[in-house]
Amino acid sequence: MLEINNVTKQFDGVLAVNSLSLMIEPGCIYGLLGPNGAGKTTTIRMIMGIIEPDEGEIKVFDEPFSEKVRERIGYLPEERGLYRKMKVLDHLVFLAEIKGVPSKVASKRAVEWVRRLELAGWEDKSVESLSKGMQQKMQFISTVLHDPRLVILDEPFTGLDPLNTQLLKDIIVEMKKEGRTVVLSTHLMDQVEKLCERICLINKGSKVLEGKLADIKMEFSQNVIQLRFVGEREQLERHPGVQQVSDFGQELSITLEPDTDPNDVLSHAIRHGRVERFELGEMSLHDIFIAKVREGGGEVDDEDAQSRQA
Repeated sequence: MLEINNVTKQFDGVLAVNSLSLMIEPGCIYGLLGPNGAGKTTTIRMIMGIIEPDEGEIKVFDEPFSEKVRERIGYLPEERGLYRKMKVLDHLVFLAEIKGVPSKVASKRAVEWVRRLELAGWEDKSVESLSKGMQQKMQFISTVLHDPRLVILDEPFTGLDPLNTQLLKDIIVEMKKEGRTVVLSTHLMDQVEKLCERICLINKGSKVLEGKLADIKMEFSQNVIQLRFVGEREQLERHPGVQQVSDFGQELSITLEPDTDPNDVLSHAIRHGRVERFELGEMSLHDIFIAKVREGGGEVDDEDAQSRQA
């Protein structure tokens, strides 16, 4: 469905993407991950033909990129690109017609999608009268209205509340069941874990991790404790054998050094506070993401990353 071979892109001497190679099979949900400035959006823009790679080759549907290929892709950019003065339904039909959909067909599909995404009653309103979340849903509709086989979503959940996030997630799963391929770029690691079969993590323009999510989590499987704890976190951090403590507010995720007995950490926690919940678990994708980025010399703001996950 999508093949990227040794693609490199520089801007004013700064290496944005460095010899990146990926192959995405049809009918899967693929996560393209990385910290801010890692090269995700640059990679997506090269896939879409918005910018050209300095080196390497990109194939979509097993052929080089062309305008004909572009019409078969649905692309939701992170930035909104809507005409604020246009009416919602007119705007959706207009965007579908650009993709080659006949006006009557586009209008029928737009009405169906507007109802499905709970925008009914807003068809004749101007785009600027919509909330940010409603504009995001409208932009999603414009992404899929021409019935693409490959859908690329860059931060699709931006501005959406939990109910609308779930609504979009259900639609993404449905697209996979229909045999469509979805490339998902997002900071919401919990959504990636629920949706994606394969992921690629890039940092500083280079691929640092790629493969089936289940295999990656198995590879990074460690002694991990999920702990609901009332007490001094610093006492846990200083305990021998504790490699990392990630504080999620209500709970702590504690990664242990190899051969560390979790019961020793539990006993230590009981001596220095109140343990309300204790569970052995697998290393989360969030923690894998943080570990790999830091391993490569990247910086991640823990509070920002945790708020994004929440």
